[in-house]
This record gives sequence, C-alpha cells and structure tokens, in this order.
Amino acid sequence: MSTVLVLHGPNLNLLGSREPDIYGTETLSSITKKLRDRASETGIRLQSFQSNAEHELIERVHNAPEDQVDFIILNPAALTHTSIALRDALIAVQIPFIELHLSNIYRREEFRHLSYFSDIAEGVISGLGSVAYLLALEGVIQRLNNE
Repeated sequence: MSTVLVLHGPNLNLLGSREPDIYGTETLSSITKKLRDRASETGIRLQSFQSNAEHELIERVHNAPEDQVDFIILNPAALTHTSIALRDALIAVQIPFIELHLSNIYRREEFRHLSYFSDIAEGVISGLGSVAYLLALEGVIQRLNNE
C-alpha cells in the first residue's frame, strides 16, 4: 500500500474564512475528507499535516522516509517564497512531490511569483482553488500506478 503525505503550510488552517475571494470557502477539513475518500478508493494511505511553524513542516518531511511516504503533496503557502530550509529538507529526503497553490500566484503581487519549490517539484498546480488538491492526488495516483 502506497502512502501519500499532504503538507499544508501557514494559515491554511483558516481556509473557509480567510480571504474567501482569493482562497475560496472550502475548509481544510473538508478538503482533507475529500482527499481521504479518494485515496481510500484507490488503496492509498493518506496522511495530512498542517502547521503554521516552518520547523514542524521540516520535521514532518524529515520523518517521511521512516513513515514510508511514497509521494508528497505540498501547499507551502507563504513559505513558497521564503523557505530555503523546507526546500533543502525535500531535496534531502528525495521523495517526489507536487507543489500546489489555491490562488494563481502569478496573478498576484510580484513577490509571490518566486517559488523555492517549483524547479524541484514533479509538477505544479496553481490557481484552481481547492480542486487543486484532488488534481494533485490524481497525478500522484497515476505516477504510483505507473511505477
């Protein structure tokens, strides 16, 4: 059985109420339930972790090999534009990942156009709202099935 880890960065615990015109109205718990349901249908074990603390996300990445994680879905949120440390952690564990963003970071402020993850990600999804998580999971399912 394959294991997929979904990592949610800072402020994503506020989904549903935080700037709904940008991030939508769906809550993180609702997104996680949909992901768990879809993963269950395909025999994938899904783990989900959200933190507002960079070091906790890094530690979760460090523990991923021990937890036999096969793939990571990452919404780094604001850490997208600042976290070389999280980038280094992902490189160190060598677990493939998909980067995703609810908003289109390229239609926003210029400082949001820089991602420290896109060049090392298997793929990037940006600007499609909460469906981005399900699309990322479908991409992961395809990749795992082709291995």
